[in-house]
Amino acid sequence: EEVIIDGFKSYARRTAVPGFDPQFNAITGLNGSGKSNILDAICFVLGITNLTQVRAGNLQELVYKHGQAGVSKASVSITFNNDDKANSPVGYEHCDTITVTRQVVIGGRNKYLINGHVAQPSRVQNLFHSVQLNVNNPHFLIMQGRITKVLNMKPAEILGMLEEAAGTRMYENKKEGALKTLSKKEAKVAEIDKVLEEEILPALEKLRNERAAYMQWSSQNAELERLRRFCAAYQFVQAEEAAENCTEEIEANAQKLESQRREAEDYAGIAADKDEDVERLAEERASQMGGDIKKLADKEATLSKDLVKLTTAWTNKKDTAKAEHKSAEAAAQDVPAAEAAIDEAKQAVVDAEARSDEAAQEALRAQHAAEAVDAERTGMVADGAGGKQRTLAEALAEAKAAAKSGESEAKQLETKAKHLEKEVASKTKAIEKMNASADKASKEREAVDAAIEEAKAKLESIGYDAEAADKLAAETDANKAAVRELSMRCSKLKAETS
Repeated sequence: EEVIIDGFKSYARRTAVPGFDPQFNAITGLNGSGKSNILDAICFVLGITNLTQVRAGNLQELVYKHGQAGVSKASVSITFNNDDKANSPVGYEHCDTITVTRQVVIGGRNKYLINGHVAQPSRVQNLFHSVQLNVNNPHFLIMQGRITKVLNMKPAEILGMLEEAAGTRMYENKKEGALKTLSKKEAKVAEIDKVLEEEILPALEKLRNERAAYMQWSSQNAELERLRRFCAAYQFVQAEEAAENCTEEIEANAQKLESQRREAEDYAGIAADKDEDVERLAEERASQMGGDIKKLADKEATLSKDLVKLTTAWTNKKDTAKAEHKSAEAAAQDVPAAEAAIDEAKQAVVDAEARSDEAAQEALRAQHAAEAVDAERTGMVADGAGGKQRTLAEALAEAKAAAKSGESEAKQLETKAKHLEKEVASKTKAIEKMNASADKASKEREAVDAAIEEAKAKLESIGYDAEAADKLAAETDANKAAVRELSMRCSKLKAETS
């Protein structure tokens, strides 16, 4: 019915071309008036893909002056009459008119609109194909230079052109596309079947098993809960019965406690009677014995203190005696050695005196020899030992040397003799001192033993009966223990009943 062109090629402003005939239409006008641009606009809306047929290199060139004149968008709308519902496109039978618009924006995107709603290019193509309008068909648009070629076509080519014109070729193409899509889908279906068989079905079977196990667990859990309730009810009944039994047992324990309390009171009375008996016996004994017990007790305490002191002194003396005895024994062991040393010293003194006498005699002989030498100053004298001739001076020197040697040896022996005499005296004094210490320690030990015997005799003379006193104290302790035990039993029974 109408074509509206806005910003497309030479149409800068919105231009409407109405009044189309349903059967045949022709565009006439002067050269350069825009006849071809109207046909290009119709092909543009129909979705032509070969832009050379509309004399353009790209979609941006379809905009008026390539967008340089302030127009940045080209838009073409075609309104179709849809009164014939039998030949109406599929899905558009309810529409009386169908308006298809195509827009291209400089630097923007190309879009289609069907009745004012944005649509995908494939949807527009399906719309036109359903009414046998395929602008991309080689024989859909026959240009001026191809008229002769069409007239000279062979029968097979003419048949193909007629098929294309009738739209059967379109269905063949769709069939081929559908077969290709079907083959792709079959491969995808095979892949899906493989995944289904290898992954999904095992997982599904596993989930089924888990579901069955869960259902079994759920039912068993419900049964378990039911049984738990039965057990709780049974335990509650048992607890009630036990509570009733415990009430009876508490009453029995209370009676038992009362009887034991009375028994404890009886024992307490008995213990009190025992204490009174003990006090009475003590008073009777005290009255019978009078002040002798106190005196004896004081005397016993005094003697005990004396005994402790004597025992301590005896222990110290004993330790001292042992130490001195050991020292005496050691000294006694050293006595033979000291006596031997004294004997050796005495013998050394005797030897020293003998050597001193010999030295004196030697000095005397030397003096006599000197005198003989003085008598014989003038010549030679004969040597008594070997008859060797010596001079007077040599004999004199030798005699003087012998005299000096004898004197020095005599002095040494005298000094040694004095030293040995002093050592003998000190050893003798040490032995005498050790003997005196041993005698003193022995006397002190005898004195301590005598003191101990005296203390024992005093204790025996007191007449104190320790066994009877211990027996009385033991009876008192036993009575007190019995009272404590009864008190503890009463406390325990009170705690149990509470």
